[in-house]
Amino acid sequence: MIFTTSVEHLKGVGEKTAGLLGKLHIYSYEDLISHYPTDYTIYNNPVSISEVKPGGVFAVRASVSGVTGPVKAGRYNIITVYLKDGLNVLEAVFFNQPYIKKIIKPGGFYILRGKIVQKGAKLIMQSPKIYKDDEYRDLLLSPVPKYSLTKGLSSKTISKAVNAVFKDAQWDDEIFDPCILNKYDLLTHKEAVKLIHFPGTLDDVSKARRRLAFEEFFYFIMLLRKNKSLSVSLPNSYPMIETADTKRFIESLPFRPTSGQKKAFNEIVSDMSGSSCMNRLIQGDVGSGKTLVALLALLMCAANGYQGALMAPTEVLAVQHYKTVNEYIEKYGLCFKPALLIGSMTASEKKAVYGQIESGEVNLVIGTHALIQEKVKYKNLALVVTDEQHRFGVRQRETLAGKGGTPHILVMSATPIPRTLAIILYGDLSLSAIHELPAGRQQIKNAVVGTSYRPSAYKFIKEQVSTGHQVYVICPKIDSDEEDDGEIENVADYTETLRDALPGVRIESLNGKMKPALKNDIMNRFSRGETDVLVSTTVIEVGINVPNATVMMIENADRFGLAQLHQLRGRVGRGKDQSYCIFVSSKDDEKTMERLNVLKDTNDGFKIASEDLRLRGPGDFFGIRQSGEFAFKMADIYSDSDLLEISGNLVDEILKDDPGLKKEENSRLRKSVEDYVERSEFLQSI
Repeated sequence: MIFTTSVEHLKGVGEKTAGLLGKLHIYSYEDLISHYPTDYTIYNNPVSISEVKPGGVFAVRASVSGVTGPVKAGRYNIITVYLKDGLNVLEAVFFNQPYIKKIIKPGGFYILRGKIVQKGAKLIMQSPKIYKDDEYRDLLLSPVPKYSLTKGLSSKTISKAVNAVFKDAQWDDEIFDPCILNKYDLLTHKEAVKLIHFPGTLDDVSKARRRLAFEEFFYFIMLLRKNKSLSVSLPNSYPMIETADTKRFIESLPFRPTSGQKKAFNEIVSDMSGSSCMNRLIQGDVGSGKTLVALLALLMCAANGYQGALMAPTEVLAVQHYKTVNEYIEKYGLCFKPALLIGSMTASEKKAVYGQIESGEVNLVIGTHALIQEKVKYKNLALVVTDEQHRFGVRQRETLAGKGGTPHILVMSATPIPRTLAIILYGDLSLSAIHELPAGRQQIKNAVVGTSYRPSAYKFIKEQVSTGHQVYVICPKIDSDEEDDGEIENVADYTETLRDALPGVRIESLNGKMKPALKNDIMNRFSRGETDVLVSTTVIEVGINVPNATVMMIENADRFGLAQLHQLRGRVGRGKDQSYCIFVSSKDDEKTMERLNVLKDTNDGFKIASEDLRLRGPGDFFGIRQSGEFAFKMADIYSDSDLLEISGNLVDEILKDDPGLKKEENSRLRKSVEDYVERSEFLQSI
């Protein structure tokens, strides 16, 4: 099959649709079939009005007893439809949809499906969709996929295009032997792709996810193992000795490092003074003091006459690191000669820094991915400290090394992964774990609440802002779309809701689709205290440190993994004041509340990760994708932990028998791995 064929060759996909697909980075058949659904709509049988409950999405079949409006209310023109079945009445409210009065008539029977909200003593169906009986009956047959979209494109259009691929293309052979598929209860790749897009039941979705998640883990671990075999033999080009500089710095600090910090630094010293190049991960909970350990490693590097680089995920955090280092230099007389290098600097500013780096005048460069651009020439770069967002493989080391030797690599991760999984995922790295938090750090106070608590939460936010503090509010989606049923909160609408609810409070919004310059500007304003409340997607999970922020409110918390919620919570509790985290759940069933109450009961990230493994089963696929360093489309390191272990064992078996995948029976697998890496920007970095 020629999966590189342009989507414009598909029947029903013209120039306009191809352009819209291009906005989602869908250009080829391969891009299209791997644009997996993000969720599925389950159309349940209509219920009576007496059965609807606030916070849920319901379908109701009832007669229309009246229609009023439009009534002007702020930026909205509101039309209200009154539904009746027997003695029960329900109001359905439509915003800025004047055509509703033309398609719905008093006395007629309709099926309306939408989110139920509580307004005082009344229940209201908000922005529902209207269906004819036969139309809704067809939707009851199977789960309907929902895709990540752009304006002008619908999930139905994507489904039709995917179906056209199945009719038009010839599929390649399956890469795994039938005995492996049978042993691990896996579908073929073609079956899995077909069912993930066109499931007949939720069980079909679960089976399809299992195969696709297994495949992602398999390729990822295969590349890790091969990378490790290349990097293990790298000699230590920059051998170092521990100097008095690090000891003096530790003794000058107003606190004593924890035992975990000391152990991690000792392991780094052993690595950098050993015979092989360091490739180590510091795994520590949010606030465990990983950055101090990294600065000690960089100080040792500078004291030995070499250069070090500290790479942050965002410009804002890079600037914060740069300021911290300069404060330490002034306070403790450290031997750093630092420079900042970020994308927003002018060409002349960058040129000046390039010269200082090449001459060796600078011994510590702090920045973003700008540090590894071709124009940057290091004199003797011996250590690169990075975060989990930037995995460093052999290719990156070669880029940085230039004409010199290969630098030591130190990676910092706040993702609380149980050690058994960390060994598999970070198979190319030696592990150092910091479990305890520094003394004196205040515990965050947590609350798990339903949607009815929002008015109280808004009042609490206003109180915190009035005392000079700042607040984060997290929503899963960026904005609403034409297929939105109102079940998931989005940043765009929520920002306006908060502005209406909190007059006088300075509120801004942030999301990952914004241009880097705009994101940096918004985060900088929040960091400087010019914004009171920042409404954001999970883009703020890493990359900003605001000690003055004391409240984190997370909407649709039930749709996130516990570990990710814990990392989001880690944005607060960084200053001297008491901090709070409010988890708002749109579901109140026993299983959901049991999961979320784990966060209420503990702030220990590793304990939370273990509970995530226990409580999230393979069927929990209607959630927000696990973020962080693992950019998997389908796989989740917690809910798919069994697949992670299985795929890791299979990779080890194959490579033990055929390390280079050179045997004839592995030729198809070798080509598949190469093709997969070429298609994946994420795996290209390994």
